[in-house]
Amino acid sequence: MRQVFDLVIQAAPSRSTILIQGESGTGKELVARAIHANSSRAERSFVTVNSGNLPPDLLESTLFGHVKGAFTGAVYPKKGMFDLADKGSVFFDEIGNVPLETQAKLLRVIQERDFMRLGGMETIKVDVRIIAATNVDLRQMMEEGRFREDLFYRLHVISIQLPPLRDRKDDIPLLVQHFLQKYGEENHRKADLEVTPEALDLMTAYDWPGNVRELERAVVLTSRSRIGVELIPDHVRKVPNFHMPAFVVPPEGISFKDVITDFEKRLIESTLEAAGGVQKRAAELLHIKPTTLNEMIKRYDIRPRRRRQTNGTETPEPPPEPHRAVANEI
Repeated sequence: MRQVFDLVIQAAPSRSTILIQGESGTGKELVARAIHANSSRAERSFVTVNSGNLPPDLLESTLFGHVKGAFTGAVYPKKGMFDLADKGSVFFDEIGNVPLETQAKLLRVIQERDFMRLGGMETIKVDVRIIAATNVDLRQMMEEGRFREDLFYRLHVISIQLPPLRDRKDDIPLLVQHFLQKYGEENHRKADLEVTPEALDLMTAYDWPGNVRELERAVVLTSRSRIGVELIPDHVRKVPNFHMPAFVVPPEGISFKDVITDFEKRLIESTLEAAGGVQKRAAELLHIKPTTLNEMIKRYDIRPRRRRQTNGTETPEPPPEPHRAVANEI
């Protein structure tokens, strides 16, 4: 994320188009707003276009406006979002959903900085910066003929890739505390809302396919003065996702008993680590009785490794301080 912050700071002052790529929920619009806020256009409009919610004609009317009589129901002339965003920024959310015919007109705005209203003949000059976001592979769409190659390279002048939350799990404790503080302030509750170490371990072990957006929702829905394991959503409380290892059986064969024993031992060790060394919680994650788990721990001579804690809470190494101006926007 520090690399993302650095790139935002470098890219913000320029006039170049920017393509933000990342899964749904990773914060693409927040990054786009941070770029706008740190640019010379910060005092001008930031207009968001939800590319996939409108049919082509309505999308073009929304973007470029229309003249009277351009289509049935066009009783009055109307300005579009490019008019509203003049000297500012236009953010295309999910640019991959824009139809091909509209892509050509969008390309003209980028190249020539002008456009015509729907049904009109007058060329209108405009000064906007275009920031686009996508959660799909635009290169693949381009190869399949569903996205214009020339538009792709015009958008891809500066590319920012947002990592999914599962690839930056060290951020989860910080994000949880941020959302707790935000929730407390918005609801006029005391600012000392807290989450138990066991509940935080569960949150850290989960992959969060909905990314930061899903994490925020989970924190808000479970927020009380103290969030324990019992308040964590059921789908998060399940055993952390894992993949069965691929076994290659050698010509001389393999000991079934040794393989199963080794797998059981490693599974128990991983689950204990995910449970913060709490055997009762590890047994819940494995859906077995605590006594059964205790017997297996003794049998395999497993010594749980607890995370270093102070006063019952985890004390992660503090991260390097991010750039304040950008971090406040993101």
